[in-house]
Amino acid sequence: MKAEMNAVTYADRMAASLDDGIDITELLKQILVSSNGEIGRFDTVSERVMNSYVQSIQLAPDGVVTQIYPEEDNDGGKIDLVQDSERGTIVNYGIDNREVIMQGPFELKQGGHGIAIRNPVYLSSDDGTEYFWGLTIVIIRVPEIYQESVSPLADFGYMYRLYKTESPLDTEFKLVDDSSDGELDDPVSHYFELGGCRWRLDIMPVEGWIDRKDIYILAVVGVIISVLIEALVIAFLFIDKQRQYFRQRAITDELTGLLNRSGFNDELDRYAREIGSKPCVGILLDVDDFKSINDIYGHAAGDEALKNLARSMVNEFPDNSIIGRNGGDEFCIVLKGTDAETAGDQIESFCHQQRMFRFNGREYNYSISLGYAEYPKHAGKRSELFRCADVALYEVKLKGKNGCMCYTDNLCKSDRTQLGFKLDDISYNLPGAFFIYKADRGNEQLLYANQALIHMTGCDDLNDFLEFTGQQFAGLVHPDDYDYVEEDIWNQIDIDAGQSYDYVKYRLAAKDGTYRKVIDIGHLVDSEHYGRVFYVLVVDYDSILC
Repeated sequence: MKAEMNAVTYADRMAASLDDGIDITELLKQILVSSNGEIGRFDTVSERVMNSYVQSIQLAPDGVVTQIYPEEDNDGGKIDLVQDSERGTIVNYGIDNREVIMQGPFELKQGGHGIAIRNPVYLSSDDGTEYFWGLTIVIIRVPEIYQESVSPLADFGYMYRLYKTESPLDTEFKLVDDSSDGELDDPVSHYFELGGCRWRLDIMPVEGWIDRKDIYILAVVGVIISVLIEALVIAFLFIDKQRQYFRQRAITDELTGLLNRSGFNDELDRYAREIGSKPCVGILLDVDDFKSINDIYGHAAGDEALKNLARSMVNEFPDNSIIGRNGGDEFCIVLKGTDAETAGDQIESFCHQQRMFRFNGREYNYSISLGYAEYPKHAGKRSELFRCADVALYEVKLKGKNGCMCYTDNLCKSDRTQLGFKLDDISYNLPGAFFIYKADRGNEQLLYANQALIHMTGCDDLNDFLEFTGQQFAGLVHPDDYDYVEEDIWNQIDIDAGQSYDYVKYRLAAKDGTYRKVIDIGHLVDSEHYGRVFYVLVVDYDSILC
C-alpha cells in the first residue's frame, strides 16, 4: 500500500515537473496570439524562461523551425518538421488535433537524452477564420527536468524505472530513465497521461519487498511518506503560483498593464457565455496621428501617451467593464450591462478629455477618435459588435478625427481599410482644393473635403462643411448651374470608351452666401468601400485668368 502511494506521489511530481516544459510553450503561444504572430524580442523572452533542464526553445512558423535559443550548438535543428521523414507524421497529428505533443526520448548531439514538446498555434484572421500559424517548441533534457522531484525516492530506499510511449501514435513503452541496475522484481506501477503520451512509473524497494514481521519499519516509512506528501503539497502550491504568474504575463500588455488582445478576447468570450441577450457596449478607439507623435517626439513620448490614455480609461470605466489594448495605439472596451444611449454621455465626456504627454520638459496635447456600438441592437455576435464600432470609428476619422460616434444602420459594414485613398496624403500633399463624392445621380453624397476646400467655402471644419452642404454635391453648386453641370459631367464620362475624366465650370457656393467661379476637374474611379466615386480637384477660375 505504501509503495503504491509512493508510485502515485512521485509520478505526480514527475508530471508536474514535465508540465513546466509545456508551460514555456504555452507562454510563447500566448505572446504570439496577442501580438498577431510576432515575438519581437524572441531571444530576450527565451532567456527569461530558460532553465537548466531546457536544451533549446524554438519557433516554427508553418512548421519550419526558423528561430532557436540558444542558437549555439542547436542550429542543426532548423528543419521543416511537417515534411521531415522521422517527425512529420506525429507533428501533423498534433497540428490536426490541436494537441500539445511530447515526442521522444531521443539522443541529443550534445550528450544525454531529450524530449521535444511541440505546441500548435492557431491565430484568427480579420474575418474571424482561424488558421495554423506554426509551432512553439521546447526541447527538455531528461532526467534533468524531474531529477529533483524523484531524488527522495533513492533517499528512502526505492529504485525506479520511467517509461513512456514515444508518441500518441505508439502503444509500446520505451524506457526514459532508470535508477536500478536491471529489471525490477514485481514493481508497483502507476500510469499517467501527459503531452499526448502514456507514461508508466515502476518502483520497488532497493532491498526488496518486506514481509509482515517488519510492520514497524513500514509504519516508520509511512510517517516519512506523510511528511513527504506535506512537502509535495507545498511544492504544488508553489508551482501553481508560478503558473498563475506566467498566465498573467501572457494575457497582460507589458506597456500599459491592460489586457492584451488574447486576454481581452478570453474575458469577452467568458462574458459572452453569461450575458445572453443582455445589452453591452463595445468601444474601439485610437490616438489621432500617433505615428507623427513617434516620428517627431520619439517612441518614449508615444509610450507615455499610450500609458496616459490607458490610465484614463481605467479611471473613467473602473467598474463593470473589460479594457484591453489591441496593439499599437488601438484600444478596446466593453461596458457590461448598459446600452449605447445610457452610456453615450459618459463616452462623449471621456473622448473629449484633455490629454497630454511630456517631451523635453514641455507638455503637448493629443486627441483620440472613438467609435462604439451596442449588442444586440447593432450586432448579434461579438465579432460583429466590434466591426460596427470600427465602422463608426472610421467615420470619425473621415470627419476630421478628435471625436466619437455611435454606429447607425446606415453606415457601411465594410473594412475601413478598403476606401482606396489616404486622407493624410490628400490633406497635406495636394496643391489645391479637393473633395470626393459618390457617383450616384440619386445620392451624390460628399465623403471628404480637404482643408483647402473647407477654407474656400468659408467653413470651420469638415463637420461644418458637411452641415453647410447637406453632405450633397448639389450643396456646393449654384442652383442655376447644377442641372447643366450634371449634364456636362455625364456627357463627358464614357466608361465603355475608357473616358473617366470630366472638366466643367460652375459657381461654387460659400457659407456666407457668396459664390466664386471654379474649374472642376473630376476623375471617376471604383472604390471597394463606396462603389463609384468622383475624385475632384477644384481650381479658382479667376486665378487662372491672372
